[in-house]
Amino acid sequence: MMQPEINDSVNDMDHSASSSVVCRLCGSSALHLHYTQGNSDEFSFYRCSVCKLVNYDLSGGLDQEKYEQSFDDPLDEGIRTNRAKTATFEFLARHLPGRGRLLEIGCGNGRLLHLSRQAGWTVSGLEISAFLAQEVTRRLGIPVIVADIGEYEMTSRPNDDKYDLIVLRHVLEHLPDPRSVMAVIRSLLVEEGHVLLEFPNIEGLDCQCKRWLRRMRLMHKKYPPSYKPGHCNEYCRKSFQYLVDQTGFALVTWETYSHDRIRNLLFNQWHIGGKVRTIIRKKPRNARVSASR
Repeated sequence: MMQPEINDSVNDMDHSASSSVVCRLCGSSALHLHYTQGNSDEFSFYRCSVCKLVNYDLSGGLDQEKYEQSFDDPLDEGIRTNRAKTATFEFLARHLPGRGRLLEIGCGNGRLLHLSRQAGWTVSGLEISAFLAQEVTRRLGIPVIVADIGEYEMTSRPNDDKYDLIVLRHVLEHLPDPRSVMAVIRSLLVEEGHVLLEFPNIEGLDCQCKRWLRRMRLMHKKYPPSYKPGHCNEYCRKSFQYLVDQTGFALVTWETYSHDRIRNLLFNQWHIGGKVRTIIRKKPRNARVSASR
């Protein structure tokens, strides 16, 4: 069964990006308006014709602090976000049943770290929010580095001080320079180490339908007056594959999902869900890493 496709061009007019907007993944200036957000359509997202990355025009402003305002008890099985992290752990256990050193970038309340530690992983976290890092260490006794992975210092680390697995759950879409971040991640991994990522699928069927309904003026979302987007970039299979190829990794597995286990039977088979879980592997040192843009 082929994935249904909805025409996402905003309308028949030319909506090329201004000359100041270039693709943050491949450097191309061949960008076209893909969709907008905001009560007055003031926030613009442009799709690259080369690598297919959807780039938010950052001149509209960002709000990423809204994601770190509270701490949910990581041991409470009834919290929805905890159930989502349990699903991530189940995916991890299916595809990477081994053990080793695990780093979660953007570890939130530490739920995934807790489950992984129970399964035998040696775990630590990296979190931009000092509040969340402190709470995870207090509640779980797990060390958490307070840092922005986009500015994390790339240092020479001995092989026994590197990680077998690095996890990013809904972090990638918040990073303005994904290639630089993947270079940092590569430097933190053992040879042929793995990365598990989750992020929105801009080509998910639900995302396509919502954009179409809005263009047809059949749906209009009401945004808070202070709203600003939190995502810098939006990925599909093609743009993520481009990132993987350009930064020295190989795609191991890819699936889409939702928070509904029944729908996941469909989404895992045909990859039309609005969220992605994927595992990539660091290529051997002698493999070529493309530095071209």
